[in-house]
Amino acid sequence: MIAPGLAPQSIAAAVRLIRAGELVGLPTETVYGLAANADDAAAVAKIFQAKGRPADHPLIVHVLGAPQVAHFAQQVPDFARALMQAFWPGPLTLILQRRDGVAAAAAGGQHSIGLRCPSHPVAQALLQACQEPDASGAGEPVWGVAAPSANQFGRVSPTTAAHVQGEFGEPLLILDGGACSVGIESTIVDCTRGAAVVLRPGAISRSQVEAVACGPLPEGTGLQTGPATAPRASGMLESHYAPRAKVRLMDERSLQAALDLLGADLDASSTVIATYSRAVLRSRSSKLIRRRMPDDATATAQQLFAVLRDFDAQGARLIWVETPPDTPEWEGVRDRLQRAAAA
Repeated sequence: MIAPGLAPQSIAAAVRLIRAGELVGLPTETVYGLAANADDAAAVAKIFQAKGRPADHPLIVHVLGAPQVAHFAQQVPDFARALMQAFWPGPLTLILQRRDGVAAAAAGGQHSIGLRCPSHPVAQALLQACQEPDASGAGEPVWGVAAPSANQFGRVSPTTAAHVQGEFGEPLLILDGGACSVGIESTIVDCTRGAAVVLRPGAISRSQVEAVACGPLPEGTGLQTGPATAPRASGMLESHYAPRAKVRLMDERSLQAALDLLGADLDASSTVIATYSRAVLRSRSSKLIRRRMPDDATATAQQLFAVLRDFDAQGARLIWVETPPDTPEWEGVRDRLQRAAAA
């Protein structure tokens, strides 16, 4: 069921469900999440089950601010505090040392935990309401909600309430916060190694993180060393964010050459092809599905997942995407497309 996100009765209903160990569809500025009480192992297990996600893949926990961070994290380096001050609320997740006895299931059993303070007003309203006593005036506060993207594991993240409903159906309460303004998942920074390590690019760039955290940033692999190979953070698998159609990345010349090679055969083919490019491509085919990629990285990120979902809905079997520029501002978009193409 989709409900208006900022309506007081919607927030109250969502809080009741979370306190009862149930799931809620939650908008953030990045993507929509599937939210549950991060300290409730049984509720967190429902997230893994609903998504078909392996239980050792850690979830990001969404918090309201510093008091909630202190509940989950035992060590917060000075450079991590500086990053919080600079970019929270916002699309930045920090990996910190987890306190013993809290949110072990949400952390995938690891000794670290990913924390983020979202800026979306609906997420903020829910997190604030979760800190308040229940209707009886009692009840423990919910210190944070684990909220991975509200989609089947490995697939395209949702950026509207309708996307979430299409994934999980009517019984789920989904707070409608409109289309996500950022559109790709948060930048993830590992703060457990004595220096900031960017594990996943996002709207907050590597150079922005570096300017605040100080010092050059080493490349992060996103995987633990030694025998344990569970990802240290969400979205770190080589294949991820994939539509049903096969995604292929090509430069402008290769993309146009592929269309020229198909020529009139494209109309006779049973395979529907979609293109997403900044370049204006030439084709006389009436079957080709075309969307123009914005020249601006921010605008592309905002619409990327919705475009991929729309291509699937139109029956595309192949999605040919013009490779984004190899510049810092495009790093997040490039990352998502490369993982989608690896599926």
